[in-house]
Formats: sequence, structure tokens, C-alpha cells
Amino acid sequence: MTNTNHELPHAHGGPPLTARLRAKPEDFVVEEILGYDADGEGEHVLLTVEKRGHDTQWVVRELARFVDISPVGIGFAGLKDRHAVTRQAVSVHLAGRDEPDWSAFPHEGVRILESVRHRRKLKRGALSGNRFVLTLRNVEGDRDASERVLQAIAERGVPNYFGDQRFGRGGANVDRARAMFAGKRVDKRTRSLLLSAARSELFNRVLAGRVADACWDTPLDGEIWSLAGSRSWFGPEPFDDTLADRLARGDIHPSGPLWGKGEPPTQGEAGARERAVAEAEPELVNGLVAAGMDQERRALRLLPQQLSWDWLDDTSLQLRFALPAGSYATVVVRELTRQA
Repeated sequence: MTNTNHELPHAHGGPPLTARLRAKPEDFVVEEILGYDADGEGEHVLLTVEKRGHDTQWVVRELARFVDISPVGIGFAGLKDRHAVTRQAVSVHLAGRDEPDWSAFPHEGVRILESVRHRRKLKRGALSGNRFVLTLRNVEGDRDASERVLQAIAERGVPNYFGDQRFGRGGANVDRARAMFAGKRVDKRTRSLLLSAARSELFNRVLAGRVADACWDTPLDGEIWSLAGSRSWFGPEPFDDTLADRLARGDIHPSGPLWGKGEPPTQGEAGARERAVAEAEPELVNGLVAAGMDQERRALRLLPQQLSWDWLDDTSLQLRFALPAGSYATVVVRELTRQA
């Protein structure tokens, strides 16, 4: 059975607080960081959309209806939760057409903050990260210890676990993946979801073992290094002063496997740990290989950027930070607090 994030080991001694997150959507504010500017011309319009209480797919359908085009003509970089206030980029294909009055978009909880012409449709994954403003309510616990944990997070980061969202309610997506690998038929979208859950489960198990042994952010023999802000990796090679400096600066991170065809590139102790996890989960490993997935890598360490925090009152704590694309704000919060 899948481990939920509540059961995975912590890096900084365990959360010293209990709190409630998402008491209201305004307590979870997310803003996409695209990493580039709109072209200023072209047959697409790049919108900055703020939404509250709606998911991204719903906004896509309603925007398509508003401008009378197929939803295929709408592009977005990432899916954003409905139980939050989110600001994200959405592209709308309006070749040879003037823009409508975006202020007339007829749905409460959605605002078009900006529109700029752009040459290309926005593709999934085309963002460098996200900024978060999270407000924890009903906070109880050891405030001095929370300061120490927050300082440790700022200095060392947190384990880069996949969040619970990846696994579905109660972690059921991994069991559904096992059923799919055993022959149960699913549609294309569900297949992609379940393959991701299976890979994420194996990654989290490798990372959990290294967190438990306090080697998640330090090198092991045979390590493969992940380049920050990139899907690229290199190694193994002897750990020297140059690598030590790059590790300290956050330019590189130890990495873990996103399982697929072939052997993982790690050697030595790092490789032995990964192969032990694979041997314990042959259904998932064989299923991913049969599905044609390639071996890829993911950083084991997540370094929040511009981390700051403020106590709004005795029971409300606000966190501000930015994360690279593909990482989870909830894995930062879990080091500090358990959910009330």
C-alpha cells in the first residue's frame, strides 16, 4: 500500500506545530512564474487569469465558450487547484480576430488581469516555477522550535517528495496502477495519471530511505547529480571540492529515479538503494518498463527560494516562498506542521 506524505520520514526532526491550511481559498495563493515575457504580437493572446473556487480545466472550457473557439485553442502551463486563489497564464487562439472585452467574462471568482499578444500556444509544463503565499490558521505548538525548523528549511531545504495529490485519495492511484499493469483497461488520460503515480511511488520510497538515514542532501558513492532548474543530470564521478561548492550553492542536487527502461545510471551505494526499492516492487517496475517509460531523474532536495514568514497573530502564520516547477508547496509545509 502506498505511503501517504503524512507517513514519510521528516528531515528536520518532525513538525513542531499543528495548524489548518486552506481554511479559505485566500489562505493558499499561487502565482505562476513563466520565466519569459509575451511576444507582444501574434495570433494568440496570453492572459493572466486570477481564479478562486474553480479548477483550470473549468476555466479553459468557459474561456473557449466566451470567445467561441474549441477548447483545443486554449493553452495553459499547469493545472491549479480550485481550493485556492491562483494566478496563471492561459493562451487563447484568436487568429485574425480582435480581442473581446475580457472584463465581460461572466463568471464570479475569475478575473482577467492582463492580456498581451503572443506568437505561440502555451504548452503544458512551460513555466519555471510558482510563488506561494500560504496562511496557516489555528496554529498550536512550540513556536521556538518552529523558528528552528524554518531556519533549517531556509538553509538546507526539504526532501523533494511527490505530494499526496499525485497519488489520489488515500493513495489509491498506485493500486489502480497495479491493476492496470495486471491487464485492467483504462483510457489514455487515466493511463498517464497512473503511470505518473507508479513512478512517483518508487521515487518517494528511494527518497524516504535516504531521509531516514540522513543522506538525502549529501552525496553517496555512485551518485547521479541533478542540475537545478533543469531536467539534465550527470555522473557518477568522484566527489571533489568543485562538486561540494556546487552542492552548497544549490546548483546541483543528489537525484533519485523516475523509473523506466534500462538500468538506473547510479552506481555504488546510491545504485544499491535504488535497486533494492525496485526489487521490492517488481509489479510497478515491470509495468513501467512494459509501458515504454524511459529512465529519468528528479532532484532529491528542494530548496525554497525567498522563504520568509510572519506571525499575523498568536495563531496565524504566513509563509512566502517560490518553488521550481514540478515541486509541491505541501512538502515544505509538512516539515513544519501537521494538519489540525
